[in-house]
Amino acid sequence: MSSASVSPTTATGWTPLGVLATAQFLVVLSTSIVNVALPELRTGLGLDPAGLSWVVNAYVLAFGSLLLLGGRSGDVYGLRRVFLIGTALFAASSLGAALADDLVTLIAARAVQGVGAALLAPTALAMVLTLFHDGPRRGAALGVWGAVSGVGGAAGVLLGGLLSDTYGWRSVFWVMVPLAVAVLVATWRLLPADRPRGGRLDLPGALAVTLGLTALTYGVSSGVWPAMAAGALLLSLFLHLQRRSADPLMPVRILQAGSVAAANVLMALLGAVWLGLFFFLPLYQQRVLGYTPMEAGLTQLPLALTITLASSAAPRLTRRLSGRAVLAGGLVLLAAGLAWLARAPSDGTFLNALLGPSVLVGAGLGAAFFQLTALSAAGVPAADSGLAGGLINATRQIGGAIGLAVLTTVSLTGGYRGTFVAAALITLLTVLIALVTIRKDAVR
Repeated sequence: MSSASVSPTTATGWTPLGVLATAQFLVVLSTSIVNVALPELRTGLGLDPAGLSWVVNAYVLAFGSLLLLGGRSGDVYGLRRVFLIGTALFAASSLGAALADDLVTLIAARAVQGVGAALLAPTALAMVLTLFHDGPRRGAALGVWGAVSGVGGAAGVLLGGLLSDTYGWRSVFWVMVPLAVAVLVATWRLLPADRPRGGRLDLPGALAVTLGLTALTYGVSSGVWPAMAAGALLLSLFLHLQRRSADPLMPVRILQAGSVAAANVLMALLGAVWLGLFFFLPLYQQRVLGYTPMEAGLTQLPLALTITLASSAAPRLTRRLSGRAVLAGGLVLLAAGLAWLARAPSDGTFLNALLGPSVLVGAGLGAAFFQLTALSAAGVPAADSGLAGGLINATRQIGGAIGLAVLTTVSLTGGYRGTFVAAALITLLTVLIALVTIRKDAVR
């Protein structure tokens, strides 16, 4: 940021954090809020299952494949400038989705919404890292960031159920329009323009990684092997171009800083569990327990509250314990909660089947999400803060897409119980990798 930047040592430093956290909340919310409304949407537009899946995939593909480009664009052209463009696109496309009367219009709007999210998500995190330097204040800021990122998934289920039940499927898109406009105006007024780093975007690298991630995500989510192979080849080409480029999109130095590489691997695995949980849990509640969309949403409240509390407590725990201990402990709680969900009976009640697992899952997600976000930024130069934000968001999104495809395959033979067991096993694998790759003193 320039010398006119808001100082985190003043009270006003927390107001911009609230604005940026709201933007992040919207990004996560838009991933999960549509899931509960899908039955209403299918009826309202007369969609078949293939068309319905593209309402989700259009957003996921655009968002996940453009995150690296969005993050590096912020470093080159200015974080606030790119953030404002992304937020404006997000607001306009949300309005377009709410007004859509046919599948093509809705899919196009969702794709543009993904583009907007890919621009605003990494630049928002980069601005938070710039506002709050190392120390307790950064830990507190990342605790807020982790809380809104985790709560967004649960809130999407809650709001999706309430809104679609009461006002129909269009309301899940309408609700995001005023929030995005408010973020746009508040950012313009509260956050001064930062000085762009300059340089040029690596366009060949950007094209290779964007097409590669798109092909890989599509291939995994749809089971199309040629697309997976094309994605792998394009990503190999991207790595080759990065070694030859004078101004690479993803400099090798960012993976060598601190625990950035390990944090991104772990976030990909956590993303698989995170997206799978918020996809299958509402389905389990509605199809097995017989909940209405509104009831399924309301039962997410303990989960959302626990994520918030755990994310707020994680920075203080990290100062008392090692960052590795907080991360591993959170992941163990998450695995235990998922295993408990797998044992829930088909005639279970909220108290005996959902409340206990929700508390464990929420505590684990909140702590782990905070710690991995902090690790992904520790030791990263200010000039690469946008890229760091794009990278950690990209690994979570791509990991989530691949994980959801794997868990969907498991559900075909193992049902919801097998799906939750598989998610618990992925979480335990994440614990083992964290204990091996993360130093005790990585983040305090």
